[in-house]
Parts: sequence; C-alpha cells; structure tokens
Amino acid sequence: MSNDSLFGHLSSKRIAEIINNSKGPICYAAPGIHDGPAQAIADAASRFGAELITVWIDFDDRVLRMGYGSIDGVKILREAGIGVLNAPGLRSALIIADGEGYTFSPTPLYLEADPGEEVRNALKLSKDQMAEALVRLSPAAKVIAIAKASSPEEKAHISQLPTEGRSVPVDKETFDMVDDSLKEAPPVKFDVARQVRVFEPYLQYVELHLYGAAIQRHKFAIPPNIQELGGSEEIEGRLRTTFALIEKRDKLSSKPLDDELNKIRKDYLKSLGKDHGRVVLKGTKPNLEKRLGEFRERLKAHKEKVKAELQDHLDTSRKQIIDYYLPRVIETPPDALLGQQPTGKVSEDAARQWIEQEFNRFFPKSESLVNGMTMEVRYKDVTFETLNREDFLKSVKKAYPLVDWD
Repeated sequence: MSNDSLFGHLSSKRIAEIINNSKGPICYAAPGIHDGPAQAIADAASRFGAELITVWIDFDDRVLRMGYGSIDGVKILREAGIGVLNAPGLRSALIIADGEGYTFSPTPLYLEADPGEEVRNALKLSKDQMAEALVRLSPAAKVIAIAKASSPEEKAHISQLPTEGRSVPVDKETFDMVDDSLKEAPPVKFDVARQVRVFEPYLQYVELHLYGAAIQRHKFAIPPNIQELGGSEEIEGRLRTTFALIEKRDKLSSKPLDDELNKIRKDYLKSLGKDHGRVVLKGTKPNLEKRLGEFRERLKAHKEKVKAELQDHLDTSRKQIIDYYLPRVIETPPDALLGQQPTGKVSEDAARQWIEQEFNRFFPKSESLVNGMTMEVRYKDVTFETLNREDFLKSVKKAYPLVDWD
C-alpha cells in the first residue's frame, strides 16, 4: 500500500505476507479465513506463541459457501493450537500484525475473484485505532497494553475499554457440524459460479412446444369388439386397429402453424447441441416474445376454426366407419351383440345401435381435442452444471459468432 494513498489493496496473498513478516501480536477478524493467511498465522504461532494471536470469524456453512473463507483454513488454525472465535454476522474485516494494521472489505469468492492490485479494498489504521482494536478483541493484548501503559491515566483508559462481545470458541462439536454440512452439500466451484453470473445476463435456455394442434396426427383406435369383425384386405389394412380422424392435407391440419413455429425457432433460438438444448440472447427476447404473441393469435384463430368445423369432420368419419362395419355385423353378428338379443336375431337397427354404442366409448369429441391446443414456453437460466460442461463455451461461440464471448 502506497504511503500517500488513503485506500489500498489487500488480497489473501498480501495478508499472508504481512503476517509472515510479523514478530509480535496478530489480530485477524473477518467473515472467514483462507488457507494462505491461516498457514501464515500457524507459522507465526510457532515463532512467538499462540497466546499472542487473535482470530475472529463467522464460522457458518453459509458463509463458507459464499467463499469468504475455507473450512481447511480453520482446520489449519485449530491444528496449530490457535483458538478461533466464532463471531456470527461479522462482515467487516481487519488485520493487525506487528504494528501494521488495515481494515478491509473481504471478498466473497462466489461473487468475485480474490482482488488484484487494481482493486482498492483496504484502509490503513492509525496507531490509536490499532491499539484500541487489539484491546477490544484480545484479552491477552489488553493485559499487555495495560502492563505497557506509560501513565495511570492510560492504564485506566485501557482498562475501561470494553471487550468486544458476541463471540464463542469454535469447539470440536461446532467444527464437525459445519464440516459435515459442507460434505453433504459441498460449495460450488467459485470460478465456475462467477462465470455463470457472467452468462446469465446474456443467455437463457428456451423450451418451446406446441401441443394438441396436429389434429391430422390424431388416430382413433377401433374398439376391440369391432376389430374382430374383419373385412376386405385393402380396407382392413387401414381400419384394423386405427383410423385417421382427418386427412393429412385437410384444411384443419396444423402444418402451417408447425412451419411458422419452426421458423421462429430457427430465427431466434440457437441449438447448442443435443446435450444443451436451445438458447436465446436475452437482448433479442423482446422480439421473440412479440413473435410468439403473434403466433398465439394465429393459434387462437386456428383453434376457433377447428372448434367450428371439426365436429362435422368427426361425424362424417364416424359415419363412414359405422357404414363400413354395419353389413359385417349383420352378416356375422359378434357374440358381444348376440348376447344382448332375446330372440337371437339381429336387425339392422340393432346392429347399428350396437356399433354406435361401441364407438361412443372410444370415439373422441371435438371439444376434448380443441381444448388440448396450447403452446408452452419455458425459460431457464444458465446453471453451474451447464457451464461446467467442457463444450459449452465452444457451442455458444459457434451459435453466436458475432458476439465477442472472450
């Protein structure tokens, strides 16, 4: 840190350097502690004793998942015999070592990388500020400060300074509880998590589906009792098990809608490969929503048209099938029909009524087909799992070559 600058730079590496150069009391207070500074403090304890070292952190699995520190850093301190105090809710930070002290803004690695020298996140403490911080955070430092006081007035002043409260030692039970929680739900890789937030403002996955509009693909299953009647080979091949409700090229076909929706997909949604799905640039999303709104109106009009005309098509198809099977039922009445005739004889009206009853159980109503016509659009943000795939960025660059992703 420059002597003429009010603000300076502190990273984990720089904090470790300050501690490594220390020959006296050390006070570290922050939401968490990383491996480098923790190892430097452990080394300092071996030089002049753990009793001259004070460490305050917010020892909580949620804090560690944010990247304020590591469980391994706390483990290093505990194994070195250094008492670690748990101070819930601590978010400010300071480091005091051998007469040099700073207050700084700790960096949650989930949001940002450890700051480089261009980041100014620290403010140098004055001697009086360091002295008061040591006395208020460390009972041992307070005893030493009282002993070194040059006057009764100074001793009285130091004695009256309150010790900072709301801290308890991190004992084995607390450490194991947090350690187990992190093992059950490990923190994400912070570098990848940061990249996810870079891509989130730019990309979204889109799932776009049209349901129920393809009336031409609907087939009616011939009832089992009717299938047993047989018929000519040519007709039987078409009617044996299923029957198309309308012809593929009928005016109620959804092909124009399918073609339009496929064009929207082609223009606005880019495929990142079968393992990734399709994405949209968020900047183009308003245009996509406009086109989808226009498509919904066309779907609505198609739905009204189908609703008005489909039942006539179904009635015609139903009559064609009944007329086809009627002579076969009269000629060779099935047991299911004979079992309902008191006289054992089957009239044309009885045969027709029986066929209609059979078809009524299976033949669809136009209302049920029309109500199923919907378009579904689902947006999903880029996730850690997505970005963690090796081919993700390569696929994005290929899909959007005009964007400088690097």
